[in-house]
Amino acid sequence: MKVNLIIKNAFVMTMEGTGVGMIEDGAIAVKGNTIAGVGRTDEIVQQFSAEEIIDAQNKLIMPGLIDAHIHTGLGILRGVSQDIGNWMQEGLWPFMKHVTAEDHVNGSMMNIVEGIKAGTTTFCDYDSHMNEIVNNYVKVGARARIAELVNEIPHDIGDIPVGELYPFHANIGERKLQNNIKLLEEWHEKEAGRITCMLGPHGPDMMSVELLKEMKALAEKYDTKLHMHVAQGDREIDQMIKRYGKRSIAFLEEIGYLNGRLLAVHLTEATKVETESVAKSGAAMINCSGSIGIIDGIVPPIQEFIEAGGTAALGSDQAPGNNCNNMFNEMKFVSILNKVKRQDPAVFPAHLALRLATIESAKAIGLDHEVGSLKTGKKADLLLVNLQEPSLSPVITEPIRNIVPNLVYSAKGNEVESVMIDGRFIMKNREITTVDEKEIIKTAQISANEISRKAKEDNHKSKSPLLQRMKNEEL
Repeated sequence: MKVNLIIKNAFVMTMEGTGVGMIEDGAIAVKGNTIAGVGRTDEIVQQFSAEEIIDAQNKLIMPGLIDAHIHTGLGILRGVSQDIGNWMQEGLWPFMKHVTAEDHVNGSMMNIVEGIKAGTTTFCDYDSHMNEIVNNYVKVGARARIAELVNEIPHDIGDIPVGELYPFHANIGERKLQNNIKLLEEWHEKEAGRITCMLGPHGPDMMSVELLKEMKALAEKYDTKLHMHVAQGDREIDQMIKRYGKRSIAFLEEIGYLNGRLLAVHLTEATKVETESVAKSGAAMINCSGSIGIIDGIVPPIQEFIEAGGTAALGSDQAPGNNCNNMFNEMKFVSILNKVKRQDPAVFPAHLALRLATIESAKAIGLDHEVGSLKTGKKADLLLVNLQEPSLSPVITEPIRNIVPNLVYSAKGNEVESVMIDGRFIMKNREITTVDEKEIIKTAQISANEISRKAKEDNHKSKSPLLQRMKNEEL
């Protein structure tokens, strides 16, 4: 059979089965945007002929990584809100009120390039101005599962004193909801299916019951999922108790949100009983260890969620607090933090972390029929990883194999040599092939400079501890 490409003589990590599905002398055949065959090198070269053959000796072929929760537009504010107690109201919101749609787009493009260079091929992006941001995915050639961030809160919410109820404005919610509907109607299954859409309620504390119910009905109408922050912090729980007299998960169960359509992001403040309730409902959990560790100092209950039978995934979240949108970072964090939490080094093994960034993540977001593993008939979304980088050397295969733990505990992302999405190399030999990386960084810097100039006064009003540390020359 004639195909476009054969990559041979590699370690191939398929992620099929219950482990990682490793083939030590493996190959993959690609025809168009689809995987035509996966197996041992001798089998593939006998079964297929190709226009191009890549000898990938000393390299690993693996599925592209899936970032199941990311706000790429917030990349423009990387690193402005960490090491403080109230990262959102004191740190992020004084900047956010000055971020324009163009700024969001510029930050998003930079964030997408960052992710690709560390092996992310599918971005579950959840942000404002998504009808503009989506064009970044078209230009870059990445796979995106996108939702507009819908809430009813004003842009100057940071001016509301901590602890007071957020004001809801129905006109704001309606405008954002219409943006989400427009996204679904104009972009779902576009770009040969690379772009798919969901609904994005911001959180149960940031919108009215009426709007939440309307979005639930729309998810059923469009047969899609609801990507939403759930029990993401004590601020949310405080708002919910003051407004409704109950905690977030009990409230969501009451209005019919706990089912297979829900992607419940964080569950930071969920109790064990609440966590088990969400897992048993069929809703998926998205865990962002780097973000929640930095901004809250908490280890989310992902281990308990999995033990209760739930489907879970990993995300990198936002750059203002997490700083880093790199799924190798998330795999390492989730494993180490849960070992520490349980005081058990056997908890959360490396292969589980890898699955949560590939096939389990694909299941959680509803794309496992297309991506997440290397299997005949699936989309050709894959990485070539250089195993001769110092961080992944030496390679040991007997009596144990060290590739999987080294990927999770040692890799930084720069070991990813080439990235293929939908059968097309969009990074080859560490060079992005579809957009100008240097120009993207330059453009983002210009946006960041202008935001910082405008936000100076609001940051002083917020009395951010970061400002005091800068005055004390600690930063």
